[in-house]
Amino acid sequence: MREVGFSVRLLSAGPFVTMIDRFAVAPVLIPIALDFRAPVGAVALAATAYYIAYGLAQPFWGFASDRAGRIKIIRISLGATSVACALSALAPNLDFLIGARILAGASVCAILPAALVYIGDTIPFDRRHAVIADVLAAVAVGTAAGSLGAGLFAHYLTWRLIFALTAVIAAVLAVVMGRLPESNVPAPTGGPIAQLRQSVRRPWARFLILFAIPEGAMVLGFLVYFAPALESTGTNPAVAGLVVATYGAAVLAGTRVIKRVASRIPAWVPISVGGAMGVLGYLAAAVDQHAVAILFASVMIGGCYSIFHSTMQAWATDIAPEVRGTAAALFVTSAFTGGAIGSGLGALFAQEHQYGRLFVVAAALSVPVVIIAALTRARYPGSMLAEQVGEVAGS
Repeated sequence: MREVGFSVRLLSAGPFVTMIDRFAVAPVLIPIALDFRAPVGAVALAATAYYIAYGLAQPFWGFASDRAGRIKIIRISLGATSVACALSALAPNLDFLIGARILAGASVCAILPAALVYIGDTIPFDRRHAVIADVLAAVAVGTAAGSLGAGLFAHYLTWRLIFALTAVIAAVLAVVMGRLPESNVPAPTGGPIAQLRQSVRRPWARFLILFAIPEGAMVLGFLVYFAPALESTGTNPAVAGLVVATYGAAVLAGTRVIKRVASRIPAWVPISVGGAMGVLGYLAAAVDQHAVAILFASVMIGGCYSIFHSTMQAWATDIAPEVRGTAAALFVTSAFTGGAIGSGLGALFAQEHQYGRLFVVAAALSVPVVIIAALTRARYPGSMLAEQVGEVAGS
């Protein structure tokens, strides 16, 4: 058990770096705009481009992980992420920074999905959500570290330091991750097209992959504007980063709860509860953009991520177990495409400092997403093949 625990902790270090990189941008949008003398809406393109690259590169990494192995792909991704973050730290202008963030998004995107698929390969389905909760605990810490670190560095030193630090951590992990064994799942037959067909041949798989677009907009797209909204009221980046970092604390608390109850309650229950938290959070941010409201909103959206989104992620590891990496990659592609749509739409409001309207739109979108997710998950029968694969991997 000690060896298994160590493997889970080491595996979780990759998603930890992913979240630092993802959540470092929001608190530094305004400092970057001031440094490069550019509009906030233009700087927000760095976040939107990052999400687009994160989503579009997923199928490539999914195909590769099904053939080359999950751990090997995680290590390659960490190495490329280190280079991209170093370039972000050295960016001489906004165009260069946007290019570096595109490279970062295309590189770092393999880490969390490959880690979840690795869990899917090695842990039976009925125990999988609890183990995923452990990985999401690292996600929570990385989220808080990215938000808080970026805000503090931007206010007291320079916004570039958070990207430089991430580059160093990713480079070290690319080496250390070699200690983890591969899951040794047989490679699928046929080429990428055959893998793609296998991953979408079930109706439930097609539904979930497409539904991830609005779900991603809800969970990933709009929250990037919490820090800029708070800073627009006169709050400095350090305080804004600290407030938004409570998102990570909420994710951590939520993962502890979901780990205890996931095997005892129907999956539609956490979807409903977590989804309601997301709606409530956006409504609070729509009413007021000062510290207390944004803090409450950050906690609610953090709970939404750990309770609602983690349940959707666990579902995605079950829809096509014979090509698990490809199917999970397609789910993440759709989710981050939705995230890019959400952050792109949000940029239109942020440019005019209309943050209240931005979060009203986020809340309005979230309501039907939560209802549909809960109803469809309640009807999902599960995959016998997934259970058989899990039993073999766990034996």
